[in-house]
Amino acid sequence: MLTGALSAIVTPFNDGAIDEPALRDLIEWQIGAGVQGIVPCGSTGESATLSHAEHEQVIRIAIEQTRKRVPVVAGTGSNSTAEAIRLTAAAREMGADAALLISPYYNKPTQEGIYKHYKMIAHSVDLPLIIYNIPGRTGSNIAPETMARLCEVRNIVGVKEASGSMDQVSDIRRLCGERFTILSGDDSATLPLMALGASGVISVITNVMPGEMTEMVAAALAGNYTRAREIHYRMLPLMRALFLETNPIPVKQALSLLKKCSPEVRLPLTPMSPPAADKLKAVMKEMRLL
Repeated sequence: MLTGALSAIVTPFNDGAIDEPALRDLIEWQIGAGVQGIVPCGSTGESATLSHAEHEQVIRIAIEQTRKRVPVVAGTGSNSTAEAIRLTAAAREMGADAALLISPYYNKPTQEGIYKHYKMIAHSVDLPLIIYNIPGRTGSNIAPETMARLCEVRNIVGVKEASGSMDQVSDIRRLCGERFTILSGDDSATLPLMALGASGVISVITNVMPGEMTEMVAAALAGNYTRAREIHYRMLPLMRALFLETNPIPVKQALSLLKKCSPEVRLPLTPMSPPAADKLKAVMKEMRLL
């Protein structure tokens, strides 16, 4: 079972191309700080604007660089079931430990369509699959009752839950039981979700503060909520600042201030606006990250 703080790693760019050295260095920094998984090609990794070849390149780099020290959960979702199967099969062939698949976006399928989408992928590729539920990006929510049907499929092992609903997480835990992994998809919601039964987070802030998020999740898993709260509140200003604009614009800006990679993003994303960038920098200075 996947537990702990897993890093939704950014995809660094340099003059429009993937910056492989920067990506490898970022992954190494994350592992050295104690993160318990690397998640390439999610929304934080700008998967929507990667070509198919680039998508596979990023996953391959992550697998090579981790060298099995931590799991690699490859983002392989698509709003086309056939495309999601192809990407997931490619990730399995490259040696990914699991796959993260966003719920079909734009199409707005029914609950039955969502169920059949994930079931078809699971039956087509023998790899542990994590559902990604983020209605704010996809336009539809995966109902807990649908999640209960999906958790009966052998290799659908968990969900990255970013609906923002505590009731939804409670219902998923109640309907799916302990064997089904719940991971937070929202940094600031991680601690409350862990109190409801989540076992960790696929995190954005780990790109910038990997050690702190790892420590917070470990404290919560150990039942030390006093310590976990201390760390949560220390990180909270940056958690909020990293969403002043659309993810991953702010986190790439933060990483550029730390000299880890360029702030470059791909259109239709644009560089962080100067007022928001100033706010982010002020938060990082206040937190003594700069």
